[in-house]
Amino acid sequence: MDKHLKAAKPRTAGRPRLEEPQAERRRIEGPQFEPSPLDRPAAGQRRARGWVAWAIFLLVVAAVGAYLWQRPLATGQAPQGRRMMQPSSIGVATVATGDMNVTLDALGTVTSLATVTVKSQISGQLIEVDFKEGQDVRKGDLLAQIDPRPYQAALAQAQGALARDQALLQGAQVDLKRYQGLAAQNAVPRQTLDTQVALVAQYQGTVEADKAAVQAATVNLAYCRILAPVDGRAGLRQVDAGNYVTPGDAAGIVVITQIQPISVLFSIPEDELQAVAQRLGQGATLPVSAYDRTGDNKLADGRLESFDSQIDPTTGTIRLRATFGNEGRLLYPNQFVNVELLVDQHKDVATVPTAAVQRGQPGTFAYVVNADSTVSVRKIDLGVTNGDRVEVRSGLSAGERVVVDGADKLRDGATVNVREADQGQAGTREPASPAARQGQPVAPPTHGGQHRRPGAGQAQPARQQ
Repeated sequence: MDKHLKAAKPRTAGRPRLEEPQAERRRIEGPQFEPSPLDRPAAGQRRARGWVAWAIFLLVVAAVGAYLWQRPLATGQAPQGRRMMQPSSIGVATVATGDMNVTLDALGTVTSLATVTVKSQISGQLIEVDFKEGQDVRKGDLLAQIDPRPYQAALAQAQGALARDQALLQGAQVDLKRYQGLAAQNAVPRQTLDTQVALVAQYQGTVEADKAAVQAATVNLAYCRILAPVDGRAGLRQVDAGNYVTPGDAAGIVVITQIQPISVLFSIPEDELQAVAQRLGQGATLPVSAYDRTGDNKLADGRLESFDSQIDPTTGTIRLRATFGNEGRLLYPNQFVNVELLVDQHKDVATVPTAAVQRGQPGTFAYVVNADSTVSVRKIDLGVTNGDRVEVRSGLSAGERVVVDGADKLRDGATVNVREADQGQAGTREPASPAARQGQPVAPPTHGGQHRRPGAGQAQPARQQ
Protein backbone atom coordinates (compact mmCIF):
# COMPACT_ATOMS: atom_id res chain seq x y z
CA MET A 1 0.00 0.00 0.00
CA ASP A 2 2.70 2.39 0.94
CA LYS A 3 4.50 1.63 -2.27
CA HIS A 4 1.45 2.58 -4.32
CA LEU A 5 1.01 5.81 -2.40
CA LYS A 6 4.61 6.71 -3.00
CA ALA A 7 4.19 5.93 -6.65
CA ALA A 8 1.07 8.10 -6.91
CA LYS A 9 2.63 11.48 -6.07
CA PRO A 10 1.03 14.52 -7.57
CA ARG A 11 2.40 15.79 -10.91
CA THR A 12 2.99 19.19 -9.48
CA ALA A 13 5.72 17.91 -7.33
CA GLY A 14 8.08 17.68 -10.31
CA ARG A 15 7.34 21.12 -11.79
CA PRO A 16 9.81 23.06 -9.73
CA ARG A 17 12.57 21.01 -11.11
CA LEU A 18 11.37 21.64 -14.70
CA GLU A 19 10.93 25.44 -14.24
CA GLU A 20 14.21 25.99 -12.47
CA PRO A 21 16.28 26.25 -15.71
CA GLN A 22 13.86 28.87 -17.14
CA ALA A 23 14.01 30.93 -13.97
CA GLU A 24 17.75 30.62 -14.03
CA ARG A 25 17.88 31.89 -17.61
CA ARG A 26 15.71 34.84 -16.70
CA ARG A 27 18.03 35.70 -13.87
CA ILE A 28 21.03 35.47 -16.17
CA GLU A 29 19.52 37.50 -19.07
CA GLY A 30 18.27 40.20 -16.75
CA PRO A 31 15.00 42.15 -17.02
CA GLN A 32 13.54 43.14 -20.40
CA PHE A 33 13.16 46.98 -20.84
CA GLU A 34 11.02 48.64 -23.53
CA PRO A 35 12.49 51.69 -25.36
CA SER A 36 11.68 55.07 -23.81
CA PRO A 37 9.80 57.82 -25.71
CA LEU A 38 13.07 59.80 -26.08
CA ASP A 39 14.69 56.91 -27.96
CA ARG A 40 11.84 56.47 -30.48
CA PRO A 41 12.57 59.63 -32.73
CA ALA A 42 16.22 58.66 -33.09
CA ALA A 43 15.21 55.24 -34.28
CA GLY A 44 12.73 56.77 -36.75
CA GLN A 45 15.40 59.06 -38.16
CA ARG A 46 17.73 56.13 -38.70
CA ARG A 47 15.00 54.27 -40.57
CA ALA A 48 14.23 57.41 -42.71
CA ARG A 49 17.89 57.86 -43.63
CA GLY A 50 17.98 54.25 -44.66
CA TRP A 51 15.01 54.71 -46.98
CA VAL A 52 16.53 57.89 -48.54
CA ALA A 53 19.79 56.11 -49.24
CA TRP A 54 17.95 53.23 -50.88
CA ALA A 55 15.85 55.63 -52.98
CA ILE A 56 18.95 57.48 -54.23
CA PHE A 57 20.61 54.22 -55.06
CA LEU A 58 17.58 53.02 -57.04
CA LEU A 59 17.41 56.32 -58.98
CA VAL A 60 21.08 56.11 -59.94
CA VAL A 61 20.66 52.52 -61.09
CA ALA A 62 17.59 53.49 -63.13
CA ALA A 63 19.40 56.43 -64.79
CA VAL A 64 22.43 54.30 -65.69
CA GLY A 65 20.20 51.62 -67.07
CA ALA A 66 18.23 54.07 -69.19
CA TYR A 67 21.44 55.59 -70.59
CA LEU A 68 22.89 52.18 -71.44
CA TRP A 69 19.62 51.13 -73.04
CA GLN A 70 19.29 54.25 -75.24
CA ARG A 71 22.95 54.59 -76.27
CA PRO A 72 23.08 51.60 -78.61
CA LEU A 73 19.77 52.66 -80.12
CA ALA A 74 21.00 56.22 -80.86
CA THR A 75 24.33 55.14 -82.28
CA GLY A 76 22.81 52.38 -84.35
CA GLN A 77 19.89 54.34 -85.78
CA ALA A 78 21.55 57.76 -86.33
CA PRO A 79 22.89 57.01 -89.80
CA GLN A 80 19.58 55.56 -90.89
CA GLY A 81 17.74 58.60 -89.46
CA ARG A 82 20.03 60.98 -91.32
CA ARG A 83 19.46 59.17 -94.55
CA MET A 84 15.73 59.45 -94.04
CA MET A 85 15.91 63.18 -92.97
CA GLN A 86 13.95 65.50 -95.27
CA PRO A 87 15.68 68.59 -96.82
CA SER A 88 15.34 71.72 -94.68
CA SER A 89 13.17 74.53 -95.99
CA ILE A 90 15.13 77.79 -95.99
CA GLY A 91 14.88 81.37 -97.14
CA VAL A 92 17.70 82.90 -99.16
CA ALA A 93 18.93 86.27 -100.36
CA THR A 94 21.39 87.17 -103.08
CA VAL A 95 24.70 88.89 -102.33
CA ALA A 96 24.33 92.31 -103.94
CA THR A 97 26.78 95.06 -104.85
CA GLY A 98 26.11 98.68 -103.95
CA ASP A 99 27.14 101.68 -101.90
CA MET A 100 27.29 101.40 -98.12
CA ASN A 101 26.96 104.56 -96.04
CA VAL A 102 29.16 104.96 -92.97
CA THR A 103 26.93 106.89 -90.58
CA LEU A 104 26.93 108.03 -86.98
CA ASP A 105 23.65 108.16 -85.07
CA ALA A 106 23.27 110.62 -82.21
CA LEU A 107 20.74 112.47 -80.10
CA GLY A 108 20.46 116.18 -80.78
CA THR A 109 18.72 119.35 -79.64
CA VAL A 110 17.52 122.06 -82.01
CA THR A 111 19.11 125.42 -81.22
CA SER A 112 18.35 128.79 -82.77
CA LEU A 113 21.21 130.73 -84.29
CA ALA A 114 19.80 133.96 -82.79
CA THR A 115 17.36 134.43 -79.92
CA VAL A 116 16.73 138.04 -78.83
CA THR A 117 14.60 139.33 -75.96
CA VAL A 118 13.41 142.75 -77.13
CA LYS A 119 13.47 145.27 -74.26
CA SER A 120 12.85 148.97 -74.01
CA GLN A 121 16.02 151.08 -73.70
CA ILE A 122 14.16 154.03 -72.18
CA SER A 123 11.41 154.45 -69.63
CA GLY A 124 7.94 155.51 -70.65
CA GLN A 125 4.39 154.51 -71.36
CA LEU A 126 3.87 151.92 -74.09
CA ILE A 127 1.27 153.49 -76.37
CA GLU A 128 1.32 151.09 -79.33
CA VAL A 129 2.13 147.43 -80.16
CA ASP A 130 2.68 146.92 -83.88
CA PHE A 131 3.25 143.16 -84.19
CA LYS A 132 1.14 140.03 -83.96
CA GLU A 133 2.10 136.97 -81.99
CA GLY A 134 3.75 134.40 -84.25
CA GLN A 135 4.43 136.94 -86.97
CA ASP A 136 7.57 136.76 -89.08
CA VAL A 137 9.46 140.01 -88.70
CA ARG A 138 12.42 141.47 -90.52
CA LYS A 139 15.28 143.42 -89.09
CA GLY A 140 14.15 147.06 -88.66
CA ASP A 141 10.40 146.37 -88.53
CA LEU A 142 8.47 148.45 -85.99
CA LEU A 143 7.40 146.34 -83.00
CA ALA A 144 6.13 148.88 -80.44
CA GLN A 145 6.18 152.60 -79.63
CA ILE A 146 6.67 154.52 -76.40
CA ASP A 147 5.16 157.96 -75.73
CA PRO A 148 7.73 160.31 -77.40
CA ARG A 149 6.55 163.66 -76.00
CA PRO A 150 8.88 163.83 -72.99
CA TYR A 151 11.84 163.02 -75.17
CA GLN A 152 10.81 165.51 -77.84
CA ALA A 153 10.78 168.21 -75.18
CA ALA A 154 14.18 167.14 -73.92
CA LEU A 155 15.55 167.34 -77.45
CA ALA A 156 14.16 170.85 -77.95
CA GLN A 157 15.65 171.95 -74.65
CA ALA A 158 19.07 170.61 -75.62
CA GLN A 159 18.88 172.29 -79.00
CA GLY A 160 18.01 175.65 -77.34
CA ALA A 161 20.94 175.38 -74.97
CA LEU A 162 23.19 174.67 -77.89
CA ALA A 163 22.01 177.72 -79.81
CA ARG A 164 22.51 179.98 -76.76
CA ASP A 165 26.02 178.76 -76.10
CA GLN A 166 26.95 179.04 -79.75
CA ALA A 167 25.92 182.72 -79.67
CA LEU A 168 27.98 183.33 -76.57
CA LEU A 169 30.93 181.69 -78.24
CA GLN A 170 30.65 183.90 -81.29
CA GLY A 171 30.57 187.08 -79.11
CA ALA A 172 33.59 185.93 -77.18
CA GLN A 173 35.48 185.22 -80.36
CA VAL A 174 34.75 188.79 -81.67
CA ASP A 175 36.01 190.30 -78.42
CA LEU A 176 39.11 188.15 -78.61
CA LYS A 177 39.99 189.55 -82.07
CA ARG A 178 39.53 193.10 -80.78
CA TYR A 179 41.71 192.46 -77.75
CA GLN A 180 44.40 190.92 -79.90
CA GLY A 181 44.57 194.10 -82.06
CA LEU A 182 44.69 196.36 -79.05
CA ALA A 183 47.27 194.22 -77.33
CA ALA A 184 49.53 194.62 -80.35
CA GLN A 185 49.35 198.41 -79.83
CA ASN A 186 49.80 197.99 -76.05
CA ALA A 187 46.38 199.56 -75.59
CA VAL A 188 45.05 196.88 -73.20
CA PRO A 189 46.79 194.94 -70.50
CA ARG A 190 48.07 191.48 -71.32
CA GLN A 191 45.93 190.02 -68.59
CA THR A 192 42.74 191.16 -70.31
CA LEU A 193 43.78 189.37 -73.48
CA ASP A 194 44.51 186.14 -71.61
CA THR A 195 41.16 186.25 -69.84
CA GLN A 196 39.35 186.63 -73.15
CA VAL A 197 41.22 183.65 -74.61
CA ALA A 198 40.15 181.48 -71.66
CA LEU A 199 36.54 182.65 -72.02
CA VAL A 200 36.46 181.62 -75.68
CA ALA A 201 37.81 178.18 -74.82
CA GLN A 202 35.16 177.84 -72.09
CA TYR A 203 32.34 178.60 -74.52
CA GLN A 204 33.77 176.15 -77.00
CA GLY A 205 33.58 173.37 -74.40
CA THR A 206 30.05 174.32 -73.50
CA VAL A 207 28.99 174.13 -77.13
CA GLU A 208 30.49 170.65 -77.46
CA ALA A 209 28.59 169.53 -74.38
CA ASP A 210 25.40 170.96 -75.81
CA LYS A 211 25.94 169.08 -79.05
CA ALA A 212 26.34 165.80 -77.10
CA ALA A 213 23.14 166.56 -75.18
CA VAL A 214 21.31 167.11 -78.43
CA GLN A 215 22.64 163.83 -79.79
CA ALA A 216 21.60 161.93 -76.63
CA ALA A 217 18.13 163.44 -76.76
CA THR A 218 17.89 162.44 -80.42
CA VAL A 219 18.86 158.85 -79.60
CA ASN A 220 16.35 158.66 -76.76
CA LEU A 221 13.67 159.94 -79.07
CA ALA A 222 14.59 157.24 -81.60
CA TYR A 223 14.34 154.63 -78.84
CA CYS A 224 10.67 155.49 -78.54
CA ARG A 225 10.25 153.38 -81.68
CA ILE A 226 11.19 149.79 -80.76
CA LEU A 227 12.48 147.99 -83.88
CA ALA A 228 13.22 144.32 -84.58
CA PRO A 229 16.96 143.68 -84.16
CA VAL A 230 17.05 140.44 -86.22
CA ASP A 231 14.99 138.43 -88.67
CA GLY A 232 12.86 135.80 -87.02
CA ARG A 233 9.55 134.78 -85.59
CA ALA A 234 7.90 136.88 -82.87
CA GLY A 235 6.77 134.92 -79.86
CA LEU A 236 4.01 135.68 -77.40
CA ARG A 237 3.56 139.29 -76.29
CA GLN A 238 4.94 139.89 -72.80
CA VAL A 239 3.40 143.32 -72.14
CA ASP A 240 0.34 145.15 -73.40
CA ALA A 241 -0.11 148.73 -74.54
CA GLY A 242 -0.67 151.21 -71.73
CA ASN A 243 1.92 149.75 -69.37
CA TYR A 244 4.90 151.72 -68.15
CA VAL A 245 8.05 149.98 -69.36
CA THR A 246 11.62 150.40 -68.21
CA PRO A 247 14.99 148.99 -69.30
CA GLY A 248 15.01 146.85 -66.16
CA ASP A 249 12.02 144.71 -67.16
CA ALA A 250 13.30 141.10 -67.23
CA ALA A 251 10.59 139.69 -69.50
CA GLY A 252 10.94 142.43 -72.09
CA ILE A 253 8.28 143.05 -74.71
CA VAL A 254 8.67 140.02 -76.98
CA VAL A 255 11.20 137.28 -77.83
CA ILE A 256 12.29 136.97 -81.45
CA THR A 257 13.75 133.61 -82.50
CA GLN A 258 15.51 132.95 -85.77
CA ILE A 259 13.93 129.88 -87.39
CA GLN A 260 15.49 129.96 -90.86
CA PRO A 261 18.24 128.81 -90.84
CA ILE A 262 18.45 126.84 -87.62
CA SER A 263 21.05 124.58 -86.04
CA VAL A 264 21.18 121.26 -84.18
CA LEU A 265 23.68 120.45 -81.43
CA PHE A 266 24.56 116.79 -80.91
CA SER A 267 27.39 114.73 -79.42
CA ILE A 268 29.44 111.84 -80.74
CA PRO A 269 32.02 109.61 -78.99
CA GLU A 270 35.53 110.97 -78.93
CA ASP A 271 36.73 107.84 -80.78
CA GLU A 272 34.75 108.96 -83.85
CA LEU A 273 36.16 112.50 -83.88
CA GLN A 274 39.25 111.61 -85.88
CA ALA A 275 37.26 110.36 -88.88
CA VAL A 276 34.98 113.41 -88.83
CA ALA A 277 37.85 115.88 -88.45
CA GLN A 278 39.76 114.20 -91.26
CA ARG A 279 36.82 114.50 -93.64
CA LEU A 280 36.25 118.15 -92.74
CA GLY A 281 39.97 118.85 -93.17
CA GLN A 282 39.74 117.46 -96.70
CA GLY A 283 37.05 120.01 -97.51
CA ALA A 284 34.24 117.47 -97.66
CA THR A 285 30.65 118.44 -96.93
CA LEU A 286 29.17 115.97 -94.47
CA PRO A 287 25.38 115.64 -94.84
CA VAL A 288 23.28 115.51 -91.69
CA SER A 289 19.68 114.32 -91.45
CA ALA A 290 17.30 115.09 -88.60
CA TYR A 291 14.51 112.65 -87.64
CA ASP A 292 11.67 112.95 -85.19
CA ARG A 293 11.57 111.33 -81.77
CA THR A 294 10.49 107.95 -83.17
CA GLY A 295 13.19 107.99 -85.85
CA ASP A 296 10.73 107.13 -88.63
CA ASN A 297 10.03 110.55 -90.15
CA LYS A 298 12.74 112.73 -91.64
CA LEU A 299 12.34 116.38 -90.68
CA ALA A 300 15.13 118.17 -92.53
CA ASP A 301 18.45 117.78 -94.31
CA GLY A 302 21.47 119.90 -93.49
CA ARG A 303 25.23 119.82 -93.24
CA LEU A 304 27.85 119.70 -90.53
CA GLU A 305 29.37 123.10 -89.72
CA SER A 306 31.95 122.48 -87.02
CA PHE A 307 32.72 120.77 -83.72
CA ASP A 308 33.68 122.00 -80.28
CA SER A 309 37.27 122.58 -79.24
CA GLN A 310 37.04 120.50 -76.04
CA ILE A 311 35.93 116.97 -75.17
CA ASP A 312 33.61 116.53 -72.23
CA PRO A 313 35.65 114.43 -69.75
CA THR A 314 32.55 113.20 -67.87
CA THR A 315 30.94 111.54 -70.91
CA GLY A 316 33.86 111.14 -73.33
CA THR A 317 31.92 112.92 -76.08
CA ILE A 318 32.35 116.08 -78.14
CA ARG A 319 29.63 118.43 -79.37
CA LEU A 320 29.01 119.19 -83.04
CA ARG A 321 26.83 121.78 -84.76
CA ALA A 322 24.87 121.19 -87.94
CA THR A 323 22.83 123.82 -89.78
CA PHE A 324 19.52 123.28 -91.56
CA GLY A 325 17.70 125.52 -94.00
CA ASN A 326 14.42 124.50 -92.31
CA GLU A 327 12.32 125.51 -95.29
CA GLY A 328 9.46 123.36 -94.09
CA ARG A 329 9.67 124.81 -90.56
CA LEU A 330 9.62 121.40 -88.91
CA LEU A 331 12.45 122.24 -86.53
CA TYR A 332 11.92 124.50 -83.52
CA PRO A 333 14.31 125.51 -80.73
CA ASN A 334 14.75 123.01 -77.87
CA GLN A 335 13.17 120.24 -79.94
CA PHE A 336 14.59 116.73 -79.44
CA VAL A 337 15.66 115.01 -82.68
CA ASN A 338 17.55 111.95 -83.83
CA VAL A 339 20.57 112.87 -85.93
CA GLU A 340 22.27 110.82 -88.63
CA LEU A 341 25.68 112.04 -89.79
CA LEU A 342 27.02 110.62 -93.05
CA VAL A 343 30.78 110.36 -92.48
CA ASP A 344 31.82 108.36 -95.55
CA GLN A 345 30.49 106.10 -98.28
CA HIS A 346 31.96 102.79 -99.45
CA LYS A 347 31.45 102.39 -103.17
CA ASP A 348 30.61 99.10 -104.95
CA VAL A 349 30.93 96.75 -102.00
CA ALA A 350 29.26 93.37 -101.44
CA THR A 351 26.37 93.53 -98.98
CA VAL A 352 24.07 90.94 -97.43
CA PRO A 353 21.16 91.12 -94.99
CA THR A 354 22.18 91.02 -91.35
CA ALA A 355 20.06 87.87 -90.95
CA ALA A 356 22.55 85.99 -93.13
CA VAL A 357 25.41 86.52 -90.66
CA GLN A 358 26.00 83.56 -88.33
CA ARG A 359 28.42 83.30 -85.43
CA GLY A 360 29.80 80.09 -84.03
CA GLN A 361 32.88 77.92 -83.73
CA PRO A 362 34.35 78.98 -87.13
CA GLY A 363 33.85 82.63 -86.18
CA THR A 364 31.67 84.84 -88.36
CA PHE A 365 30.27 82.81 -91.26
CA ALA A 366 27.34 82.41 -93.61
CA TYR A 367 25.63 79.42 -95.23
CA VAL A 368 26.05 79.57 -99.01
CA VAL A 369 23.56 77.66 -101.18
CA ASN A 370 25.33 75.55 -103.80
CA ALA A 371 24.07 74.56 -107.22
CA ASP A 372 23.26 71.01 -106.02
CA SER A 373 20.84 72.31 -103.36
CA THR A 374 23.32 71.85 -100.53
CA VAL A 375 24.81 74.43 -98.22
CA SER A 376 28.39 75.07 -97.27
CA VAL A 377 29.87 77.07 -94.45
CA ARG A 378 31.74 80.16 -95.68
CA LYS A 379 33.80 82.28 -93.28
CA ILE A 380 33.32 86.01 -93.93
CA ASP A 381 34.84 89.32 -92.85
CA LEU A 382 32.34 92.07 -92.12
CA GLY A 383 32.55 95.84 -92.50
CA VAL A 384 30.05 98.51 -91.47
CA THR A 385 26.35 97.97 -90.87
CA ASN A 386 23.65 100.30 -92.14
CA GLY A 387 20.07 99.43 -91.32
CA ASP A 388 19.36 95.78 -92.12
CA ARG A 389 22.35 95.27 -94.42
CA VAL A 390 26.01 94.69 -93.65
CA GLU A 391 29.14 95.08 -95.75
CA VAL A 392 31.10 91.91 -96.55
CA ARG A 393 34.79 92.60 -97.09
CA SER A 394 35.78 89.05 -98.01
CA GLY A 395 34.32 85.56 -98.22
CA LEU A 396 31.36 86.19 -100.54
CA SER A 397 30.95 87.25 -104.13
CA ALA A 398 28.14 89.13 -105.81
CA GLY A 399 25.39 86.84 -107.08
CA GLU A 400 25.87 84.07 -104.52
CA ARG A 401 22.89 83.02 -102.45
CA VAL A 402 23.05 82.96 -98.66
CA VAL A 403 20.63 81.58 -96.12
CA VAL A 404 18.65 84.19 -94.19
CA ASP A 405 15.92 81.98 -92.67
CA GLY A 406 16.13 78.48 -91.22
CA ALA A 407 19.90 78.51 -90.60
CA ASP A 408 19.51 77.06 -87.12
CA LYS A 409 18.68 73.64 -88.61
CA LEU A 410 21.60 73.46 -91.02
CA ARG A 411 25.08 71.98 -91.04
CA ASP A 412 27.84 71.93 -93.59
CA GLY A 413 26.78 69.83 -96.60
CA ALA A 414 23.10 69.58 -95.63
CA THR A 415 20.50 69.29 -98.36
CA VAL A 416 18.07 72.19 -98.47
CA ASN A 417 14.86 73.15 -100.17
CA VAL A 418 14.67 76.84 -101.12
CA ARG A 419 11.22 78.31 -100.74
CA GLU A 420 9.74 79.56 -103.99
CA ALA A 421 8.84 82.97 -102.58
CA ASP A 422 12.46 83.58 -101.66
CA GLN A 423 13.64 82.41 -105.08
CA GLY A 424 11.50 85.04 -106.70
CA GLN A 425 12.63 87.77 -104.34
CA ALA A 426 16.30 86.83 -104.20
CA GLY A 427 17.27 88.75 -107.29
CA THR A 428 15.22 91.84 -106.42
CA ARG A 429 16.77 92.67 -103.08
CA GLU A 430 18.80 95.85 -103.18
CA PRO A 431 21.60 96.84 -100.82
CA ALA A 432 20.37 100.34 -100.30
CA SER A 433 17.66 102.80 -101.25
CA PRO A 434 17.88 105.01 -104.37
CA ALA A 435 18.95 107.87 -102.13
CA ALA A 436 21.94 105.85 -100.98
CA ARG A 437 22.90 105.02 -104.55
CA GLN A 438 22.88 108.74 -105.35
CA GLY A 439 25.21 109.50 -102.46
CA GLN A 440 22.48 110.87 -100.17
CA PRO A 441 22.09 109.85 -96.53
CA VAL A 442 19.67 107.04 -95.89
CA ALA A 443 17.30 107.00 -92.95
CA PRO A 444 17.90 103.87 -90.87
CA PRO A 445 14.64 101.97 -90.45
CA THR A 446 15.36 101.17 -86.80
CA HIS A 447 15.85 104.66 -85.38
CA GLY A 448 13.03 104.25 -82.97
CA GLY A 449 14.65 101.26 -81.30
CA GLN A 450 18.18 102.57 -81.34
CA HIS A 451 17.72 106.14 -80.21
CA ARG A 452 17.01 106.51 -76.54
CA ARG A 453 17.66 109.50 -74.36
CA PRO A 454 20.77 108.48 -72.42
CA GLY A 455 21.02 111.44 -70.24
CA ALA A 456 24.50 112.36 -71.35
CA GLY A 457 23.62 112.72 -75.01
CA GLN A 458 25.80 109.86 -76.15
CA ALA A 459 25.88 108.97 -79.85
CA GLN A 460 25.08 105.73 -81.60
CA PRO A 461 27.83 105.11 -84.18
CA ALA A 462 27.47 102.78 -87.10
CA ARG A 463 28.72 99.41 -86.01
CA GLN A 464 32.08 98.23 -87.27
CA GLN A 465 31.94 94.46 -87.37
